[in-house]
Amino acid sequence: MAIQGIEGVVQQLALGARQASGVSAEGGAQLDFAAALKSALGQISDVQQSARQQAQDFSLGKSGVALNDVMIDLQKSSVSMQMGIQVRNKLVQAYTDIMNMQV
Repeated sequence: MAIQGIEGVVQQLALGARQASGVSAEGGAQLDFAAALKSALGQISDVQQSARQQAQDFSLGKSGVALNDVMIDLQKSSVSMQMGIQVRNKLVQAYTDIMNMQV
């Protein structure tokens, strides 16, 4: 992942944490990492549920649901899940590196 992509993800996490905790950007309060992570996981879950619902609506033949929109939303869901997995892997690797440090 490119540096710009990582910075974008960090900014989205920070924005999500601010929204979850009700802190504005000008508030100057420190962000809670757990709140940011919970918010990001909630966003991933929301994207997946939305994509599943849209796919179900398409399969039931509801009007106004196009196949290309369903496919795009399913791909967005897949990409967001893959990003979540990669963030988890990086967190686990960082934790392992810290635990293996010699004092």
